[in-house]
Amino acid sequence: MSDPTSPGRPSSGRPDEPTATRHDTTAEEVFRTSLRLTLWLLGALLVLGVGIGWLVAGVEGVWGALIGVGLALVFSGTTVVAMLRTAHSSAQTMAIVVMGTWLAKLAVVVVVLAILRGQDFYSRGVLAVVLIVGVVGSAFLDYRAVTRARIPYVEPLPGAGEESTH
Repeated sequence: MSDPTSPGRPSSGRPDEPTATRHDTTAEEVFRTSLRLTLWLLGALLVLGVGIGWLVAGVEGVWGALIGVGLALVFSGTTVVAMLRTAHSSAQTMAIVVMGTWLAKLAVVVVVLAILRGQDFYSRGVLAVVLIVGVVGSAFLDYRAVTRARIPYVEPLPGAGEESTH
């Protein structure tokens, strides 16, 4: 028998069957949607950033856009990927992984910016604009994916909604 709330997953048909798989599937869908939208945003930002960067600052603008999109991808994508990878884990495991990836990505961004500090082959202005648009835009898309998700606020009690034959 198949459970209509989780396509493709078998159901034992028992009324006391845990509903966690339904919520995990919904959470995974939210994370996948968020990641997909973020990748689309960063792809569009790459094309626009490189084009506008070229018009504004030449080759330095292209490098600024490329670095900005790369940093935005590291900064925005790692959290969503970490949450997607730990969707079936405990809340503690998810928190540890998300915090670890947050610290790691922060370290990567700081190191990259420290390395770039004395360089002049890229446009700092283009990098800053592309990075800000990428990070703020992906945060908005994450927010939008979560608020539009159909995640129930409460779990139905086992056997709720079934007619009694007594």
